[in-house]
Amino acid sequence: MAGRPGKSGSGARPGARRGAAARKGDARVPAPAASGPACYVWPRGAGGCEKFINLALQGGGAHGAFTWGVLDKFLEDGRIGIDGISATSAGAINAALLAQGLAAGGPDGAREQLHSFWRKISEGASHALPMMHWLESMAWGWNRDWAMGHLLFDLASRVLSPYQFNPIGFNPLRQLLVETLDIEHIRSCETVKLFISATNVETGKIRVFDHKELTVDAVLASACLPHIFHAVEIDGQHYWDGGYMGNPALYPLIYDCMSRDIVIIRINPIVRRGVPQTARDIVNRLNEITFNSSLMREMRAIAFVTRLIDEQKVNDGTMKRMLIHMVEADDLMIDYGVASKLNPDWRFLCHLRDVGRARAQRWIDATIDRLGVESTVDIREEFL
Repeated sequence: MAGRPGKSGSGARPGARRGAAARKGDARVPAPAASGPACYVWPRGAGGCEKFINLALQGGGAHGAFTWGVLDKFLEDGRIGIDGISATSAGAINAALLAQGLAAGGPDGAREQLHSFWRKISEGASHALPMMHWLESMAWGWNRDWAMGHLLFDLASRVLSPYQFNPIGFNPLRQLLVETLDIEHIRSCETVKLFISATNVETGKIRVFDHKELTVDAVLASACLPHIFHAVEIDGQHYWDGGYMGNPALYPLIYDCMSRDIVIIRINPIVRRGVPQTARDIVNRLNEITFNSSLMREMRAIAFVTRLIDEQKVNDGTMKRMLIHMVEADDLMIDYGVASKLNPDWRFLCHLRDVGRARAQRWIDATIDRLGVESTVDIREEFL
């Protein structure tokens, strides 16, 4: 069993279950590829993965640390293998780190990659504006909607575009991704199928980059919020955050993956009771609705196809029955304001990670025997 991360805020690193000098023939260690670096091969059967799933990872800034926690628990548990991952924004970053870590070092390598990256995100932000970061943390805790720094930035972003207040197009995330991601290794390995979504600025269409097309720019494009960053240019086309058209896109998992089980790790609440009254709450709710709209649209299509199959109106095997599952923490996420999505405080990130781990454990206990058998989400009640 892998070592458990420490308690919230501790920043403890995952323990290594097996080292590079694992014995030859152990199915749990990276297997040599035909050429290039070694690639991890999922262990199957006794002592290995019992079920395989596809992951659909939403975006949400710092709230992506919840997804980190869910992934960390899945990897630690060891009974669930991953066939494909479709992801957007912060989910795309988690997905790329997961794919790279798995390819190079198996589940423990992926856990280490995720931990290291989120730690660097926190350290980089706190080093950039240490005094403001400390003062806002002391005054406002995790919810910083009324912190002076956030209010000033929010006001500036509504008056000035990133092309005005950041004319050179500086994106601090770029260098961190360049230093962290081994793009060529991810491209060369087939450990998981990877699909990263971005939105074409001019056409409004979704662009899905698979692992063979993966670049740092593709990940940046998927996480490009237009009021903060310049659009990312790839092959002469410009892209914004993928969440506008696919948060995340499910169809690559349906058409290009073997597993019928899709596990959506949702960090954007769908239901929020009451009518928002302040300008900030209205904008936050509009963003939630916008970033959930594409997911709800695809879920309606899945529900329609499922009904056709159930009513035997389509029985020639041309349509695939998908089994839908979900890990979420809406009851907690609705309490975090929009500014918390930009909160890099390490204690906050570890809190979200630990919530994710707990929700993942609850989901595993309730669902693992139902994988491959039935959906555990009532699509009509949840999305229609």
